[in-house]
Amino acid sequence: MNNDKQDMHNKSIRDQFTKQAVPFANMLAHSNEESTNLLIRISQINKSDTVLDVACGPGLLACALAPYAQKVTGIDLVPAMIEKATKSQREKGLLNIDWKIGDILPLPFADSTFSVVVCRYAFHHFLKPEAVLKEMIRVVKTTGKVAVIDVFTSSAAQSDVYDQVEKLKDPSHVRALPLAELQNMVSTAGLINAKAEFYRIKLGLEDTFKAAFPDKKSNLDIIRQAVVADIGKDKIGMGASQEGKDVYLNFPIVIIVGEKS
Repeated sequence: MNNDKQDMHNKSIRDQFTKQAVPFANMLAHSNEESTNLLIRISQINKSDTVLDVACGPGLLACALAPYAQKVTGIDLVPAMIEKATKSQREKGLLNIDWKIGDILPLPFADSTFSVVVCRYAFHHFLKPEAVLKEMIRVVKTTGKVAVIDVFTSSAAQSDVYDQVEKLKDPSHVRALPLAELQNMVSTAGLINAKAEFYRIKLGLEDTFKAAFPDKKSNLDIIRQAVVADIGKDKIGMGASQEGKDVYLNFPIVIIVGEKS
């Protein structure tokens, strides 16, 4: 991959998520206990596990998993995210979490370091998701679990529409992957006994704008119009719906867990 392109993208990630650190962490839907329990069940996380949370953001998932694991490590490119994660850890009194600021290509860990490696809501931000998955597999132990949790679309055509809308809100977005492509990526990478579970994240459209820092504020009006026009159609793939005067997005999420052979 062209290093200049990756460096520019990393700068975009830092710019966006430095601004998003607090509002992203404050969105209650991102701390949904039911979805966390679903991940714990499908990946069978227990007190003997050492867990790595890749692109951990403000530490929501790492802090949620810590009571169930022996140790959790979170890594993220954005210092503001790790600062927020550290604050949350202190507030919750969790002693078994370490944080690291750094890039994930490559991951700065030795081969076969962790028993579980997870990445939630980040694959659509990666220029090379296959390479990130390969790194996740490298640092997990044999028979260890690798979990990818992310938004998905029903087809490449729907991804194209989704991406056009999402990039108006978040220029660091790269691509929402179709479900079939995500599943194929996991199997091609060599993970075995793969399982998938599904859920949705429901967010008010206007609430999503509180954590949005587009290149142009006028982009938000374009998004509003596109989402309202998509209610009952779902050509975008964001599950737009309306309740009274309020418009909601119901993002489809998949948890794919595979085992390292």
